[in-house]
Amino acid sequence: MRGGRNIAAVTDATFDLAAGECLALVGESGCGKSVLASALLGLLPGNAQTTGAALLTGPDPAAPTDLLAADERILARTVRGRRVGLVPQSPAAHLTPVRTVRSQLVEVLRELTGARGPALAKVAESAAGRAAFPADHLDRYPHELSGGLAQRAATALALIGDATLLLADEPTTGLDRELVDRTADELRRHTDEGRALLMITHDLAAAERIADRVAVMYAGRIVELSPAAGFFGSRGPRHPYARGLLDALPEREFTAIPGMPPELGDLPDGCAFAARCTRASDICAGLPALTPGPGSSVACHHAEERVDA
Repeated sequence: MRGGRNIAAVTDATFDLAAGECLALVGESGCGKSVLASALLGLLPGNAQTTGAALLTGPDPAAPTDLLAADERILARTVRGRRVGLVPQSPAAHLTPVRTVRSQLVEVLRELTGARGPALAKVAESAAGRAAFPADHLDRYPHELSGGLAQRAATALALIGDATLLLADEPTTGLDRELVDRTADELRRHTDEGRALLMITHDLAAAERIADRVAVMYAGRIVELSPAAGFFGSRGPRHPYARGLLDALPEREFTAIPGMPPELGDLPDGCAFAARCTRASDICAGLPALTPGPGSSVACHHAEERVDA
């Protein structure tokens, strides 16, 4: 940042994601979810730095691709769209403004599938249909689309390559409940065919509908990693922040988490959630590590003991 100051947008994010599995990454805005996804695709701004490794297994499991170490040539020619797909958080900004949705679908189909000739028109309509994008809107330009239609267009483009890993950043934004469910189900079908899905979302209902596991992020750190059945079930999450997210839902207690998240440039030395937590004590002055526990991993000195079935 200006003045040579460094801000850790994401710290010690450690998880694995298997083929055929959906991991929902949830948390309040500004906690680092989208930064993590951008890092995996090499789309961070020029002043960003990464350390560590993000290994993507390919045809040869013994020779995975390190996404954080890969150069732009490898990412552009062999990773983006082909092995890792992206449903962007701001789809209208990612669509080419001077070209119709149809022409953009056709271009991606030609590039990723090799489809040619008159058949491309039907294939493009089929690709649009996977994301519930109406065929009679294919010849519109991005500025003629509502936010929900732009979201569906971006989802259709992301699904074309049938990528090994799909990063879906708020894929249900701007959609009504019926379309949210339809989009979530299509993403789940994509996963059930043997691909991995990292779904970044504020929509906990959509996450409950399709996720196998849930990762909760707060102030740049993953604070809980849990099987979805236990997280959304009667046992619930173990971290106080994660429980607060569920309790804030209208169909639950509809109670907001008090206070505001800390600024990433001014984090405390200990637990970043302590100032908002009713269980905080002196021990919270020390930073809790993400440690395995009964049914889930959690970073909290006062985690509830909950065992998943």
